[in-house]
Amino acid sequence: MPAEWEPHRATWIAWPHHEPDWPGKLGSIPWVYAEIARVLAGHETVEILCQSDDVKADAGEALNAHNVASDRVRFHVVPTDRVWLRDSAPTAVHDAAGNVVLVDWAFNGWAKYDNWQRDVGVGPAFARITGLPMEQPPRRDSRGWVVLEGGGIEVNGDGLMLVTEEWLLSDIQVRNPGLTRQDYERLFAEWLGITQTIWLGEGCVGDDTHGHVDDIARFVDRHTVVVAVEEDPADDNHMRSIDNLRRLELAGSGADRLQVVRLPFPRPVMMNGERLPASYANFYIANGVVLVPTFNDVNDRIALNRLAELMPSRRVIGIHAVDLVWGLGTLHCLTQQEPLART
Repeated sequence: MPAEWEPHRATWIAWPHHEPDWPGKLGSIPWVYAEIARVLAGHETVEILCQSDDVKADAGEALNAHNVASDRVRFHVVPTDRVWLRDSAPTAVHDAAGNVVLVDWAFNGWAKYDNWQRDVGVGPAFARITGLPMEQPPRRDSRGWVVLEGGGIEVNGDGLMLVTEEWLLSDIQVRNPGLTRQDYERLFAEWLGITQTIWLGEGCVGDDTHGHVDDIARFVDRHTVVVAVEEDPADDNHMRSIDNLRRLELAGSGADRLQVVRLPFPRPVMMNGERLPASYANFYIANGVVLVPTFNDVNDRIALNRLAELMPSRRVIGIHAVDLVWGLGTLHCLTQQEPLART
């Protein structure tokens, strides 16, 4: 599995349409998406899945209003339940010859929601539109296909992966009953070329996926990882983030030891009494640019500057995400990269 910073052919998103994902705020979300598409289209093709022809027309109007480069955008009518393509879309890998192959994990609504049947069709739609080959990983015990989501896996492109125990090994929102730590590591090796898996503890507070790693720890190059750390001992994110920090600091030895860099959390972002999973770690790396969620917080500048220092060859751009995170996800959750073949 290539790292996110390796060259992309395109970024895929799905246009927002499901009002219950943003109760009372859906009206503002397409404009956030239009701005995301504007930034991305300046660097690579943007492929947009639309629920219907009406949604496609609305998306086109929003993109025109934001002066998005129309020659860098393609629309596809593909019905979905939700728009979080990081989790419902396939994971792209390179085969031995460097060609792109889609790995289409089974999807079950994060073992939480009951409306996910349309999202199962996202993988086949990707394969049909791109013409890329696609495979579905079966369970070794012949009990169906393996359930995974892209937001739960983070790789450095050199055989190293981050996941959390909360996501795959807890008794809550169980994706694959009966699979063990060793089973998952064999699976990662076989399908993603992983040679070492670093198991972190818990994800951030408010994450309805129950432990996705893309809100807490991300690679920025093959040897450097950023980890979201809450410094306030009274905050519910403090102990779990310190535990993840320690695990990363202890991973590897000598030349294999990771450079671990702290990212702050923003202030707690609340809506109707609910703590939302606001995290700067949910950034997205595209060709020549990094999109970072911002939250009207003093730590916005610290996070943007820190990521800019770590990725000096890319423009680092903040995207306002206070409304977006009401949907319980932000920039990494809603995107899925399609890498170029390796030549």
